[in-house]
Amino acid sequence: MVEGLRSGGEYERRLSAEPDLWEQVVGQLGTAVAVIDPAGRIVAVNPAAERLMGRTAAVVHGQDLHDLCHRDPGGAVIPRERCPLLRALAEGRPAHGDDDRCLRGDGRLVPISWSATPLTDDDVSGVCLGMVVLIVETAADRRARRERAEQAERAEQSERVEQAERAAHTSALESLTERLTLVAEITDVLGQTLEVDEALARLSRLLVPRLAEWAAVDLRVGSHQVHRVAVTGPEGRDAGQEDWRGQLPPAGEATHSPLVQVLNGGGPVLQARADLDAPPDSPLAAVHSAFLGATGAASVITVPLGSRRQVTGALTLVRTEAARPFDTGDLDVVSDIGRRVGLVIDNARRFGRQRAVAEAMQRNLLPPLPAHGRFQLAARYQPAPAGSQVGGDWYDAFTLRDGTLALVIGDVVGHDLTAAAGMAQLHGILRSLAWDHPGPTGAVVDRLDDAMHAITTVRMATLVLARVEGPDTGPWTLHWTSAGHPPPLLLTSDGNAQYLESGQGLILGTHLGAGGRRPSATHALPPGSTLLLYTDGLIEVRGSDLDSGLARLRRHALALAHESLDTLCDQLSSRMTPGSTDDIALLALRLPVPLTGAEA
Repeated sequence: MVEGLRSGGEYERRLSAEPDLWEQVVGQLGTAVAVIDPAGRIVAVNPAAERLMGRTAAVVHGQDLHDLCHRDPGGAVIPRERCPLLRALAEGRPAHGDDDRCLRGDGRLVPISWSATPLTDDDVSGVCLGMVVLIVETAADRRARRERAEQAERAEQSERVEQAERAAHTSALESLTERLTLVAEITDVLGQTLEVDEALARLSRLLVPRLAEWAAVDLRVGSHQVHRVAVTGPEGRDAGQEDWRGQLPPAGEATHSPLVQVLNGGGPVLQARADLDAPPDSPLAAVHSAFLGATGAASVITVPLGSRRQVTGALTLVRTEAARPFDTGDLDVVSDIGRRVGLVIDNARRFGRQRAVAEAMQRNLLPPLPAHGRFQLAARYQPAPAGSQVGGDWYDAFTLRDGTLALVIGDVVGHDLTAAAGMAQLHGILRSLAWDHPGPTGAVVDRLDDAMHAITTVRMATLVLARVEGPDTGPWTLHWTSAGHPPPLLLTSDGNAQYLESGQGLILGTHLGAGGRRPSATHALPPGSTLLLYTDGLIEVRGSDLDSGLARLRRHALALAHESLDTLCDQLSSRMTPGSTDDIALLALRLPVPLTGAEA
């Protein structure tokens, strides 16, 4: 977030999020106000500043305030290293100047005094986000002093009024800045998740206690059902928070309750202490009134989540201090937050439905594993943790015409329905080719590459095709070819783990033609050993290199090698995937141990 603010863009988004507050507080201020970013560039000015500088907001936007108009008493440019404003900006502290000049757009020098207050981000160790600079034309002050000398009592009274107004405007500006910061932070954290529970938890941590002492979120379920899904109060005090969660009475229609009105499409409501004494006129109103009484509410805001056309639920904020009631500015801010939260919840619900359909489709495309003698087989498919797209990862295992077992692991480039459809096409074609051409695995993969562009939608893909040859009692040999895919991992019963890196060829889609052929490789499979085939989602984690991922897989697989095959697959996926953003397919084969004389 800090990097965005350094460019000035974040200030503009924060100011544009509440144009009414900026207009009401700063736009009406008679004192010139300029907001600068950490580089000293002008982000915003009020009308008084436009008049003082003799330039419009559009002209000064993005220009360096110091270079544009800050001059010494003689009208010369102040060296940047000696400018108290720039030093204060660099150090993130307040500053002021009493005898400077402002170079206007018409070339005139105007005597000024100025004061600057830093804007800091408490969540990033007090990082300075810029400055609010108040600028006053001092010539007017000198005339005022002469008038005060002639009319001391009147001038003293005017000064007190001016100080009070300035304090009020400064306080309002600080409040505006705090509100804009809160809205920006909420927008940022809500955009980081599509999980409803996590989004509401993050929202509650920002609202309580910065804006309110209590927060409650109610969601509509169906046409009239309401569920209170979150209640957050002061740290160390629950006041039966768990008791207030769960299903509430239906919203109903004809009622004066603000909560019911909001859930039925009404606008935001601000309630003072006197408004809270009205008797409830519906079962839902009665439950909500009891909740407000338990919290000691002195002032309440209730706003819709979403828009009036699409109300997802309601957000209720409670303040318990009578001396600090909510005001209309708070109502505007919370209403904006409600719209944003409603959009996130609506998107999350759509995402959940789409992802369920996508996962069901993906899983239905993956075949069941065959029973093949005393071999043990297990497989897992895990969709990407974010996004609703289906992927192109797949596994397959089937018995060939000559009785040998074929194993396949593959990954079609892409994360969409096209990739899933291409995966299904490759899966069927590869089965047919492997059944019809029992030759070397490299030759089968070459034939697949030759046919792929003509009869599938797949542009590129990686895979490993393997055959396990040998009688039921062993010994067994693995024959395989890799088309640009991560190497199989072989775990032996004596505690060794080895990546089978031979048999590597180019990815599918390169169309080698007659001039090139993919290699085939062989390796003995000891009794009791375990072979792991996997897609790159298991080893690739953002911020980590591929070698680290392979080393991590080898380490975890060795630690789980003594477990059952199903346990190994389950725990390996859970240990390896934090930080992964890709689908994962995993296929495991465990070779039998030799039969004893009695078993034979």
